[in-house]
This record gives sequence, C-alpha cells and structure tokens, in this order.
Amino acid sequence: MRQWLGGRHIRYVPQATGDLGRRMHRAIKSAVEDGARKVVLIGTDIPGITTAILEQAFAALNRRDLVLGPSTDGGYWLVGLNRVENIFDGVAWSTADVLQQTLALARHKGMKPYLLDPLSDLDTPDDLAREMGGNEPPSPYLSVIIPALNEERQIARTIAAATSTDAEIIVSDGGSTDRTVEIAKSLGARIVSGKRGRAGQQNRGAAAARGEVLLFLHADTRLPRNYIDHIFETLMDRRTVLGAFRFKTDINTPTMQWITFLTNLRARRLMLPYGDQGLFMRKCNFDTAGGFPEVPIAEDLYLVRKMARKGRITLAPASAVTSGRRWQYMGPMRTTIINTIIAAGCLAGVSPSRLAPLYRLPAKKTKP
Repeated sequence: MRQWLGGRHIRYVPQATGDLGRRMHRAIKSAVEDGARKVVLIGTDIPGITTAILEQAFAALNRRDLVLGPSTDGGYWLVGLNRVENIFDGVAWSTADVLQQTLALARHKGMKPYLLDPLSDLDTPDDLAREMGGNEPPSPYLSVIIPALNEERQIARTIAAATSTDAEIIVSDGGSTDRTVEIAKSLGARIVSGKRGRAGQQNRGAAAARGEVLLFLHADTRLPRNYIDHIFETLMDRRTVLGAFRFKTDINTPTMQWITFLTNLRARRLMLPYGDQGLFMRKCNFDTAGGFPEVPIAEDLYLVRKMARKGRITLAPASAVTSGRRWQYMGPMRTTIINTIIAAGCLAGVSPSRLAPLYRLPAKKTKP
C-alpha cells in the first residue's frame, strides 16, 4: 500500500481481527489512544465523497457525539466519534438494518447523532455502471501494443496469450502483405496502420491506446499467465517507471539456456531489458519521455536508457517467451555477438544508421 499510494505523510496500520464492528471499534480506540480528539472512518468504495463532506463531518463532532453518513442500501459509509464508544456490538452487518441498529445503540448510550446526506457505495457491477452514467465502458487498465509486419505465423498465439478482460490489444501494422491483419481482426484486436518501422509503429499504437498502462510486445513473444497481475504489482512501486518480463526463448538447448541466464543477468544488473522482454510503463511516463525515438534500430534500448534517468527499471518475476527463430537462423552465438555489438555501439554513441545493417546480416551459407 505504501509503494502503491505513497507514504511520506500517511500512516498505514493493519486492521484488527474480527467482524466489521470489532475492526471499526478497534481503529477508533487506537486513534484516540494515539491522541486524536475526533475520529472519522470512511469506506473505500464511495465515489461521491469529497473534502467538503469530510470537513462537515469533523465540524459536526464539535456539537454532537456521533456522525453517520447513511448509504442508500441501509448501511452507512462514514462513522465519526469524539470519544470511544462501542456502538457496533450486535449489529447485523451487510443487512438493510445496519444504520437503524447503530442509531438505536447510540441513543441507548445517550449519544446525539448527526446524519450527513446519503451517498451510494459500490457493491455490484450495476453500481459501477450507474456511477459511470451507463454510457461507454471504463477504459481498460492496460493497452497491449504489438508492432507487426507479415507475422501471420506468430500473431495468433501472441494475441491469444495477451487476451484479457483488463486489456485492449492494438496491432500496429507496418504494411503486411500476408494475413496478419485479417487474423488479428478476427481475434478482436484493433488495427492501426502506417509506415513500416518498429519505433514509429509502436508510437502510433501508443497514440491510439486508451489504457493507463502500455505494454509493448513483439509479435513473436508470448506473455506469461496472469501477466496483468505481474504488471500491476510491479508498477505499484511508484519509483518504478518501466518494467519488463524475464527473457526466455522457445529453444531449450544448453547454449540457449546459458544465453538466457546472461541476458537476464544483464537486464537485472544493468537495468537494460530489451524489447523482446515486453516493456511496460505508465502511459503518462511514456508520453513524458517522448515515446520511442524514430531510429532504425535499438529504439527499445534508447527508451530504456532515457527512462532509467527518471526512475527505477524492474523485472517482473515471470518470463515472456519469445520465438527463437532468429537464433536458429543466424546461430545462437552469432546472434548474441551481434546484439552485444549493437548495444555497445548505441551506448558508445555510434549512429543507429551505421549499426542497423548488422541486424539484417544474412546467415552464413553452408556447403551442400
């Protein structure tokens, strides 16, 4: 909670055990024992609450013993006291009689209550729809952006692994001439089309995204199960500005296992994950960084280095599995050496245009 919401001026205290009444009574008692003269408890699912309402509640405790905020379902969304009194024992919680039973207990103790205006809490999906006005559904938490070019053999598996009720999938196509777009549409993905080039394709996808978090995913990379949970938990730490999954390929040879180990070591120690690990970040941080630089190669490296100056880079505790087709085509050692040369060149200030031809080197010809 502290990582997620901040904690410099907020005190976090674990709740007591027992039913809701026992937990509320213990919270009020602890606050009074710590020196508070007035204590107000509020629910966490009250979208209508405002600062003015809280000020009204505290002001009411200057002339009344108890303040309650009635909810439309018969309970209450706020309770405030200026002394420790147990007005919670015997209440049938989660029923329509909670407010009336609490008022009866208070009057039995000679307390004078003050009632705020009723508000609604959120208990069901219908409650949420009501608060949203019943119009368009809320924006997704996550936008998965997949740059693609002639990926008809890979795109279906990639989209299937990314499909979630909490995510929208955007395929940013760079002019495919095969069935990539057709397959992506059939699986529910939104299509953004434009000029070829991974940096530009990813930026166009981000511009169309509605999610508060962006995940940039290569078209041949499959996400782990429950990947959204990993993203949410990683970004709960407000110091983290960019996250990625651990690296893994679908090749399970001893050489690739060793390369996988070294790649993850580099990503963790140098805070330098690559794009095939699935880079994710808050959209506001991505926009502030200016998006991916429009370079012919290593756009992921340049963005990661820029983000590292703004905060922490974190690896999620799960692996995204990328296709080993490039390692198979060019050879694992040769591919690794080329990747290392490109990364070192970029960090040393070599122009990406000079490095780009290295990535497109053909495989060595073999003798018949």
